[in-house]
Amino acid sequence: MPYVKILRIVSVLAVVVGVTLNASGPQTLTGMLPYFTNQSNIAYAIFAAWTLFGTRVDRPALKGAVTLYVAITGLVYHLVLANPASGFANAPYDRTPAEAIGNQLLHTVVPLLAVLDWLIFDERRRFKLRHAAYWLAFPLGYLVFALIRGPITHTYPYPFIDVNDLGYGGVALSTVFFAFAFWLLGLAFVGIDRLTFGSRARETAPAGGDLPT
Repeated sequence: MPYVKILRIVSVLAVVVGVTLNASGPQTLTGMLPYFTNQSNIAYAIFAAWTLFGTRVDRPALKGAVTLYVAITGLVYHLVLANPASGFANAPYDRTPAEAIGNQLLHTVVPLLAVLDWLIFDERRRFKLRHAAYWLAFPLGYLVFALIRGPITHTYPYPFIDVNDLGYGGVALSTVFFAFAFWLLGLAFVGIDRLTFGSRARETAPAGGDLPT
């Protein structure tokens, strides 16, 4: 079995196990779905599972999108939510061993596997600079969803979009900051994509021939 299939099978299993273990605690499955963490992980798992059935994916921007979103999940968790110095760290949460494992699967293991999948196994990638802006559509759509849902449930999934604590002005400021950070991360994806494609194209081009287009 090709290594890429093994990695994607492991990724899908990690998402399923992670979501299941987190749902084993007091939080229900439906209560978990409003979180970007679960949405991004499930989106990546669906994409990975789709490719396992021999489906050829000729839309590199779609692969870039799901990889970027799950990478955002990992980075925001480790740099913001689990970092006391960030100012937006979550309050200490007493997790069961099962929940702790599920939490690490979704915030650490799956993001790493997704990025490795993209870096190692994508042979022909051509992201465009505009993709970095297009990829912001889902995070911004998620923000709209959270702001509409918040007044109804009186809860917000993340402290940096919590209108109860920050007010709409504070949420607007954090939105600008995170949107800019996500755009820069998207640009980094595009840059890495172009560098790695260029080097691989030179390696595979016939001697004296042109690079593939």
